[in-house]
Amino acid sequence: MPEIGLHNLSPAPGSRRPRKRIGRGISSGQGKTSGRGQKGQKSRSGSHMMRAGFEGGQNPLYMRTGKLRGPFMKKSMPFEPFRTSNEIVNVATLGERFEAGAEVTPATLVAAGLLKNTKEPIKVLGRGEIGHALTVSVHAVSASARAKIEAAGGTVTLLGDTDG
Repeated sequence: MPEIGLHNLSPAPGSRRPRKRIGRGISSGQGKTSGRGQKGQKSRSGSHMMRAGFEGGQNPLYMRTGKLRGPFMKKSMPFEPFRTSNEIVNVATLGERFEAGAEVTPATLVAAGLLKNTKEPIKVLGRGEIGHALTVSVHAVSASARAKIEAAGGTVTLLGDTDG
């Protein structure tokens, strides 16, 4: 048995097919049009790579579907000059973190660990219940949160000119 080495390795018989020689005359079976058919975009040289989503001149899907543009449509996300963002605090959280009669301000919310900083305006929302009176001074308050705080004997004052 001969010694096996890189010098006498070869693929198994029948596992490799010869390369198809395109455009080498009529008798080769791939002559004349070289397997590209007659006319059309894919028969031309260098032009068969269409961009993603190209539909051959038909209006493509991404242009046929509706767009949500601009800050004025109810379903769309507003753009920068119209974008508003608030730091959110719920009534239940205020009731847990602050004692009766305490004053709730942006600084005390940061000190209590409810907010990281006071860069954004703060809005109190009405999720949960509150059982004792608090003096709340924030930038915005929802109607249900205001009702719950005042029903518990507390007061609400708004800071600045931001919308609630």
